[in-house]
Amino acid sequence: MIFLQLYWEFFKIGLFSIGGGLATLPFLYTLAQTHPQWLTAKSIADMIAISESTPGPIGINMATFAGYQAAGIVGGVVATLGEITPSVIIIIFIARFLGQFDKNRYVKDAFYALRPAVVGLITFAGLRLFSVTLFPEGMVRIQETILYAILVFFVLRFKKVHPLIWIVLGAIAGIVIAFLS
Repeated sequence: MIFLQLYWEFFKIGLFSIGGGLATLPFLYTLAQTHPQWLTAKSIADMIAISESTPGPIGINMATFAGYQAAGIVGGVVATLGEITPSVIIIIFIARFLGQFDKNRYVKDAFYALRPAVVGLITFAGLRLFSVTLFPEGMVRIQETILYAILVFFVLRFKKVHPLIWIVLGAIAGIVIAFLS
């Protein structure tokens, strides 16, 4: 039964999260409230950090992780299949009928109307990620994050240190802080 639930929940996320992986975040936060045994708000923040660091689409990486958390390897595969199924269906449909609709004014208007919705989903995701990342551990975490961001900004701006170095240093610092906590 859990596999059917995983597939259905991630099918809905894949169907309605137009705009990329970050657009899945509002749906994932809702999923975290309804199924806290699958994932939590903190694990979503961790998943984003890991998904941004690993190859592949963010939404797929997060579906795989959440499915694995819920039901092991098979759960990860089922959640991933649920996430990609709507895209596959839509792409097959578009490939079949695109020639008939590419000049249609209503189709163009529909895609134009989707833009603000996508911006809203991604803005919500960014604000939620900001609050989950900075506020759960109090002001010490906020001060560390702000100081690190300022340091990175100025070094990138004036010393021309490659951003990959800062990503690696940030990952190492995060691992060290996690082990010390």
